[in-house]
Amino acid sequence: MLKKTDVVLFDFDGTLSAYDANYEFGKYCFRHSFRPWLFLPLVLVGAIASLFNPDGIWWRQTMRRFLNEKMVKKHAAKFIKQHKRNRFGWSKERVQSERDAGRKVVLLSASPNYLLRPLVRDMNFDAVFCSEMDPKKPWKYNVLCWKQKKVYIMDEWAKENKIIPNVVRAYSDSKSDLPMMEIAEEQVWIDPKTGMRK
Repeated sequence: MLKKTDVVLFDFDGTLSAYDANYEFGKYCFRHSFRPWLFLPLVLVGAIASLFNPDGIWWRQTMRRFLNEKMVKKHAAKFIKQHKRNRFGWSKERVQSERDAGRKVVLLSASPNYLLRPLVRDMNFDAVFCSEMDPKKPWKYNVLCWKQKKVYIMDEWAKENKIIPNVVRAYSDSKSDLPMMEIAEEQVWIDPKTGMRK
């Protein structure tokens, strides 16, 4: 039997933490390795393609083609340690307060799994969903957790857990999360620069 359950949804980049982890990791790699510079023409092609097809996956993968297993293994841990400092001070406490109120707390982020999961491991989410990358080709998306896909993923999680989600609140900084925000009773928009509610 399905059980109606109160759920709170959180985005991550710009919502719980300043700056975009995926973009910042790319910059980190450029500062700490020569390999990304060899792929700079592809990065530029991807950037131009994004202007014509903002929802596309091809250009996202093209811009990240410099990433390989070795680079992620070498740089991700140090980057994650550094990027954790960008977390907004209220975020961990807010997640806990929502859980203490008896709600299921779900994180939905477009950031890649090899960055996002270690970044939030200490925050005690009931479920964490993010973009799933090919382990052998970390530039390639197996699942892009973005826009409407976030809602689909949340619905699948609810079915698997035999609950009917009553989304009481959703937190985001970006209009790309409108599908997720529109199913919530309360929309909490965060300023990605300050971490304050808009």
